[in-house]
Amino acid sequence: MTVGYFRFAKGTDLGPALAGLPGDMCQCPHWGYMLEGTLLMRTPSGDHTYEAGQAFYWAPGHAPEALEDCAYVDFSLTAQLQEVLRHIQNAGG
Repeated sequence: MTVGYFRFAKGTDLGPALAGLPGDMCQCPHWGYMLEGTLLMRTPSGDHTYEAGQAFYWAPGHAPEALEDCAYVDFSLTAQLQEVLRHIQNAGG
């Protein structure tokens, strides 16, 4: 498992960076806790909003967008997370 601390500025949308992954979404599961702000999570079953103070489980198949400046801590399967991060880095050029 990898523990991560993530901060996204309002308007950050990872959807475009996830294009090319199965379903054009992150396929790594995450368990975590929202520390501040509001995050929209797009999933095949519909959109879900997470706010500061909420614990979460994001199953494979999700794409986040920050509705406000936000921060969260999460726990992810290391090998799967590394695959997604490599894809995002390569999407950036």
